Amino acid sequence: MTRRKVRKKDKRKQQDIARERIEILFGLADNAALKGEMDLADSYVELARKIGMKFNVRISREYKRKFCKYCYHYLMPGKTSRSRINSREKRVEVECFHCKRKMFFPYVREVKGKRGKKIEVQRCTT
Repeated sequence: MTRRKVRKKDKRKQQDIARERIEILFGLADNAALKGEMDLADSYVELARKIGMKFNVRISREYKRKFCKYCYHYLMPGKTSRSRINSREKRVEVECFHCKRKMFFPYVREVKGKRGKKIEVQRCTT
């Protein structure tokens, strides 16, 4: 059997659809977690990851921080995870209650971005 070639246009279209589906699935995971159905939220995260891998689509930073990178469980602060801010090392520490591992997310970039905006505002007012 011959393998069908996928055109670039078709591939981009498929990737756009995959991105939309990933956003929808994370929205459903949020709703399920708020209702207390953590198993359902975990399955939505699993589906979103599989779609991302199949269509070679990166999951955005905000969605990556919503699930554990070791056990892939949905993280809800207080129920399935603990979040702490470590100001010395300029990072957010998230501990997963399922696998007991910690993930670290830097926040220096966000702080620098805010500083740049403050300087611009001060220059405009003077």
